[in-house]
Amino acid sequence: MKVSIEWLKDYVEVDASTEELVEVFPMLGMEVEGVEGGGGADIDKVVVGEVLTRNPHPEADRLSVCTVNVGEGQPEASIVCGASNFQPGDRVPVALPGAKLPGGFKIKKSKLRGVTSEGMMCSAKELNLGDDHDGLLVLAHRPDVGIPIKEAFADSDVTFDLELTANRGDCLSHLGVARELAARYDRKIRFPEVKSDVPTVSEPSADNLLSKVSIESENCKLYLAWTIKGLKVGPSPEWMKRRLESVGLRPINNVVDVTNYVLMETGNPLHAFDAKKIAGNEIRIRNATEGETIKTLDEVDRRLDESMMVIADAEKPLVVAGVMGSVDAEVDQNTTDIALEAAWFSPGNVRATARKLNLSTDSSYRFARDVNPQLARYSAQRAIDLILETAGGELVSEEVKVGNPPRGDRTIEIAPDFVRSTCGYEVTDEQLADAWGRLGFTVEKGEPWKVTVPSFRAEVDRPIDLVEEFVRIHGTSEIPETRVVCEAVSRNDAAQFTFSEKAADALVGQGFRECCQYSLRDGKEIEAWSDQATVEALTLANPLTAEHTHLRASLLPGLLETLAHNQRNHNDLRRVFEVGRILRPAPKGTTELQSVAFAILTKPIAREWDTELAPDFHEAKLLANRLLAATGIIMPKGGLRSLEDSSAWQQGHAASAGDVHQNRVELTVGFCKLSLSREKGVNGPVLACELLVDPVMLRQKVKPVKFRSFGSFPPALKDLALVVDENVPAEDVRLAIETAALQATDKNFIVDPVTIFDVFEGKGLGEGKKSVACAIRFRSDDRTLEDKDVNAAFDETQRILAETTDYALRS
Repeated sequence: MKVSIEWLKDYVEVDASTEELVEVFPMLGMEVEGVEGGGGADIDKVVVGEVLTRNPHPEADRLSVCTVNVGEGQPEASIVCGASNFQPGDRVPVALPGAKLPGGFKIKKSKLRGVTSEGMMCSAKELNLGDDHDGLLVLAHRPDVGIPIKEAFADSDVTFDLELTANRGDCLSHLGVARELAARYDRKIRFPEVKSDVPTVSEPSADNLLSKVSIESENCKLYLAWTIKGLKVGPSPEWMKRRLESVGLRPINNVVDVTNYVLMETGNPLHAFDAKKIAGNEIRIRNATEGETIKTLDEVDRRLDESMMVIADAEKPLVVAGVMGSVDAEVDQNTTDIALEAAWFSPGNVRATARKLNLSTDSSYRFARDVNPQLARYSAQRAIDLILETAGGELVSEEVKVGNPPRGDRTIEIAPDFVRSTCGYEVTDEQLADAWGRLGFTVEKGEPWKVTVPSFRAEVDRPIDLVEEFVRIHGTSEIPETRVVCEAVSRNDAAQFTFSEKAADALVGQGFRECCQYSLRDGKEIEAWSDQATVEALTLANPLTAEHTHLRASLLPGLLETLAHNQRNHNDLRRVFEVGRILRPAPKGTTELQSVAFAILTKPIAREWDTELAPDFHEAKLLANRLLAATGIIMPKGGLRSLEDSSAWQQGHAASAGDVHQNRVELTVGFCKLSLSREKGVNGPVLACELLVDPVMLRQKVKPVKFRSFGSFPPALKDLALVVDENVPAEDVRLAIETAALQATDKNFIVDPVTIFDVFEGKGLGEGKKSVACAIRFRSDDRTLEDKDVNAAFDETQRILAETTDYALRS
């Protein structure tokens, strides 16, 4: 948003330099994107000239030869010019020979295509007075001919281009910025006095230009209207034109310019209708009908839907509410009677409408940031005064008011000690009252204090917001320097950072490429990959878009989208991973988890000579184990268990270990469901792994690993094959044998981890059966085991298995 310092001075005393304001605005929460004007016209030998004649150049179609009066007592100058936006009688800046323009460009007498040019007529950019360089700077205020250009711009305005945060809609006006400067410098703010004050009625009388005003949409809480007869539409006064141009607006006519002027002054959008074009003298604030069309002021036919709100008459829509008016009720040179509206529209509705129509205007920009409803009446009265002053006419109606402002001032209770403890330094009660008072807040001291916040500060609604406002106005430079003595901590000591770095390094080393996905996801995706409870737990209260309504519950959907994107673009990216944070439902609310996930596209490249086998479950399991080893994560006992019922993983081809709520760690590895892969656009099966870790586990001290030397005595090996149902996971059999062997030895000697060396299905086992063969290693650190000890332990292992399982010994 552009603000003019000359304009601001109408409301607050501003004596700070441009350089100082560049530093001050960011401290008030307004970033300075650019500065225009101010001091650029103070150049020697640049004067005001008047164009006397303009003739075509004899040798160049795009040039003209002009005779220019450069002052009394000075010879008329012949100047060759390439601009086309001027005519005889215009006054323009003229740089005479010897002038040195910004950028080091020196003017001298020269010939252009055979014609002598005795100087140069200048654009705004050439004098550092603006960005316009398409034509000459025509001096509409017609300063005296021959005076130095610096005198013509003795009060040269400076315009700041400010970038505001979305919650500071109150600063989208000159009065709003002036209010901030007044608070910063402890100055009084001057509001323009309004004169037009008429009675308020809820229904217009039959004698007025409006016979009925009604609100039929829940997105409009307040609508005000006035009518003026007998005005004359024409050009605006020069002072108003200059101000509008200084903030980037094009003057149109006095009525429209007044609404734009008040918009930039107060921040409250207004709209003027040609009253004679309002069918039935009726105004209806309603939702559009599906497929209804309107031709907006930019001459574009726009199709509306039922979610959009319009201001309509008895027959047709006249305005897309809060966005732009239509040509059907446009104020033009023939207009003599107008209806003026001021209203409050729902910010969310205006924002959504502007986005759907791809139409952003000064009005929609402000309505989307919640215009102060208490300002509507004042802004309209200010506009009425200016219309009567610049266009004449007579205010003929009462103020028609339908609805009520949706909000007013609010009171927040706060204790001064809360401010002091939050700030971390001593603050006096007087300093608190002074800072809040300068912001326009009313302070009532007591137990606790009651601070009344005006309606224009809708975002200040909590005690912590009052603390922020105090620090902002009191100044961060006033915070006393405090020396903090503590142990220096490197960022690498942060547990989560270390975990993330180790995980990323391990996967990059295995040929994976790292991704970084958006953390907001679609609710339908969350439901497909998890369950309804997760959808409800991770729903955003105020989503920005319909596609980003939930916090993510898994990194895998984003990785599948990446694989699909690369497939579509013929990029052979097959291994991707991401390290990030997700949320999951917990017994008490939701919990944030650290997650590492990788995905592998298993579809082989279609080349005859490429005989490499496609990755399978065992490779994914190997990669997962390497990830665990690299990050130092120890899984709970029990190993991987087959996933029988999962919304995201292929049944019979995926396994998991641990539970993040019980063990603070959980690992799942295997094939993603083909339906979900196809839904994301992936052509072919996808192997994946997701490791979830509770951040609390990462902060716990890891027990040091104790070194144990290799045994010097030989182990004793025993093989055991069991016949089990074909649907029993081999890992279950291995665990059962290892548990039985440990019980059988009763800690008299050591049992190394049992390993599977064969799984057989075939004849002789019976239908639906399979054989799982495991190797058991018995050994001791202090002696060579004797056969009788090993055989006794092996027999006891088989006995325990016979008692505790229904597995059969394979003969």
